[in-house]
Amino acid sequence: MKLSNYYKSTVLAVAALFAMHTAMAQTDQDAIMMNKNQFCTGLMYGTSSWNKYWEGTNYRENLNLGTVSSNSVSVMGNYGIKDNLNVLFNAPYLSNKASAGVLHGVSGVQDLSAWIKWMPIEKDLKHGTFSLYLLAGASTPITDYVVDYLPLSIGLKSNTLSGRVMLDYQLNKFFATASETYTFRSNATIERNAYYTTQAYLTNQVSMPAVNTLNFRTGFRSDWLIAEAVLTDSKTLGGFDIAKNNMPFPSNEMNATSVGVNFKYEIPKVAGLSLVGGGNHVIDGRNVGQSTGYYGGLFYILNFSKKAKTKTVANSSSTQKK
Repeated sequence: MKLSNYYKSTVLAVAALFAMHTAMAQTDQDAIMMNKNQFCTGLMYGTSSWNKYWEGTNYRENLNLGTVSSNSVSVMGNYGIKDNLNVLFNAPYLSNKASAGVLHGVSGVQDLSAWIKWMPIEKDLKHGTFSLYLLAGASTPITDYVVDYLPLSIGLKSNTLSGRVMLDYQLNKFFATASETYTFRSNATIERNAYYTTQAYLTNQVSMPAVNTLNFRTGFRSDWLIAEAVLTDSKTLGGFDIAKNNMPFPSNEMNATSVGVNFKYEIPKVAGLSLVGGGNHVIDGRNVGQSTGYYGGLFYILNFSKKAKTKTVANSSSTQKK
């Protein structure tokens, strides 16, 4: 029987690249599966801030912005259709503000995202276990928030479709996971009828370039504790740089490399209850803020199977036989 958990993996939603690196939170990037008929849900709180950013390749500060900060509360869930097939969702509420200047802070519910996560291969090798995961995801705005207000906008208001290939190898209690994600983004509709990027456009439709993201994570994974280090590199496949002393634009090229740590702890006295936390820091970028973010949350697993299990633990790459 596949063992399961639910913990936040730090990912780089494109809007988050500039203002809110803790906005998106779900298990679509880890090598963990929920058991069949189990549903894990919980709340995640995240906060991030930056006071320096890259304007193209120019690393600078902006006294008209001061420190840009973002706080988020996310409702997340993961349901096991089968032991090797899961459906996940995430809906975050965000609040962004700047400590200086005249820009007013904004807040609201951002985008609803969902993933299908399938593990077609799990093979015991001589010295460990190898697993292959295939994922498909989509997101759509669920409120009518303002787009053309970066870096304080809560999102880019673009429908997205994503595909991911993920490989995981576990040796005893140590593991390594690598994935690559391609995200297609639909046009964004902005709040004006003309704009200029590298040329003039007499429309409110903005063509959004696709995004490619590489993610690598490694660490310790046991029945009661997961602790990992994470490296994420996200690149926009097109776009242009922020004009000097100008505001960002939704179709800017937004690249970011971040490092972080995550942990998940199963609370022994309450079966199915887990505590998660971690943080991340952008170490390099283009047209993004150099943000530092932290998060924490609580999650609980509900078992809808006919034979309720009294204990649920986490282990991604090994399978216990019934």
